[in-house]
Amino acid sequence: MTLELTFEGAQVLWPDGAGPGALAIAGGMIADGPTGRSVDLSGYILAPGLVDVHGDGFERHMAPRRGALREASNGMVATAAELAANGITTAVLAQFFSWEGGMRGPDFAEHVFEILTGVAATVPTDLKLQLRMEINLLDEYGRAEAAVERYGIPYVVFNDHLPHERLAAGRKPPRLTGQALKSGRSPERHLALMQALHARRDEVPQAVSGMAQRLRARGVLMGSHDDRTVEGRDGWRALGVGISEFPETVAAAQAARAGGDPIVLGAPNVVRGASHAGNVSALELVEAGLCDALASDYHYPAMRQAVWRLVELGICDLGSAWNLISHGPARLLGLEDRGQLSPGLRADLVLLTRDSHRVEGVFAAGVPSYLTGALAARLLR
Repeated sequence: MTLELTFEGAQVLWPDGAGPGALAIAGGMIADGPTGRSVDLSGYILAPGLVDVHGDGFERHMAPRRGALREASNGMVATAAELAANGITTAVLAQFFSWEGGMRGPDFAEHVFEILTGVAATVPTDLKLQLRMEINLLDEYGRAEAAVERYGIPYVVFNDHLPHERLAAGRKPPRLTGQALKSGRSPERHLALMQALHARRDEVPQAVSGMAQRLRARGVLMGSHDDRTVEGRDGWRALGVGISEFPETVAAAQAARAGGDPIVLGAPNVVRGASHAGNVSALELVEAGLCDALASDYHYPAMRQAVWRLVELGICDLGSAWNLISHGPARLLGLEDRGQLSPGLRADLVLLTRDSHRVEGVFAAGVPSYLTGALAARLLR
């Protein structure tokens, strides 16, 4: 049930910047005037709920231990709770559809899609799906597209995780044994599969082009992952794959910006100050204006942490930094009904303590999804 409340006394992140003022919610929306009970939010920051465009932190809830791959229903509920505790009111769960097998294989992907479809309507957090298509999985394109249609998946991203250079040189890929164990294959079988897929690499461009054309006709958002070159990004754009996720070089990010393509960066990269894989620093790209959205990637708390990191370094003011985790990603996903604190939009709110920046309250479409500490006491008084 949604609530009718008027929040007063907080520092509010309005669309034009942080400042004082009262904000009211009613019927799951931000109201245009005071309504319901007044709640004193002195000592708090009131901000738009976070919109996470790409996160796979849910994986640890799906399989708490290797081989325990059927915990998905409870795991999805736990994921929604973790998202809420981190201020995330809309979350895109990035699920692999890959030759890598295990939790990244098509069987498990379809299991996750089925579970999310059942759980989504029972939790306040708006859960959405992203299918991460490994482009070398040529024999499963039809299956992937069928899943997109069956589950209404709105966002598909194209990946290529095959170590082509190593395979072309006849060398074993790094971490082969560990990857094989995760896939449920022997190292020998796993290597043979990679070699077979690599051998068919010349078939991939035509297959990708056809899939992109069919997805575009359905109105599916599409992105490319880990762009490295200008030519690569330009090629994806020509196919209608308009979102650049986690570009690995300045040149690729600049090509995306020049072509009008939204750019998604990893919030953990901002928090760390560098990529864990040795790629370009997200801090550098944000400072250069080459970022439209910061995503959780693999760690949900990183979105909020990245905001304070950007503010601390003087790269962004609070309002501009917060836009990278709220309004920017909402626009990228085509969700015009959220991401800002304006009358008529969804009442997606996060309330943080001004001193420690700890999340104590979250509302998703006016429904409390997380309440704790002194704020909970004020609201329940």
